[in-house]
Amino acid sequence: MLRLSRMSDYAAVVMAQIARYPDSAHAAAELSDAVGVPRPTVSKTLKMLMQAGLLTSRRGAQGGYRLARSPHQISVSEIIGAIEGPVAMTECSQDGSVCELAATCGVADNWQRVSMAIRQFLDSVTLADLAQTAPIKLPLMLPIQSVSVASISDA
Repeated sequence: MLRLSRMSDYAAVVMAQIARYPDSAHAAAELSDAVGVPRPTVSKTLKMLMQAGLLTSRRGAQGGYRLARSPHQISVSEIIGAIEGPVAMTECSQDGSVCELAATCGVADNWQRVSMAIRQFLDSVTLADLAQTAPIKLPLMLPIQSVSVASISDA
């Protein structure tokens, strides 16, 4: 099964909660209560999101966490990347990766195309989209050239 870690899910939930009230500063305890995620997990998530430049923080009575940019300018891909690292389906799909099977594998280019399509899609969905309580109207995907079985066996 292909799925995101719980931390990525929690990061999206926390970011969506902040995005719903973008003019307010949010304390970790308040966010924890609002989304039902334990405070230590929320604190860890907030730290990772800050390190990725998606949040800012300020200490003090008027302090708390805020979005570093508008929710319309933060992509789901960035949120996932802050927790998981770069989005890639396989090791060879990551920039700069070295795979010992590269010379004989025969599917690396196609895995890279799949990874690119997923990244493009995740880049097209914003935090503002995610924070809506109504279902997201998903953007149309660009058509990806299909490859027939015959063209693979001819290669």
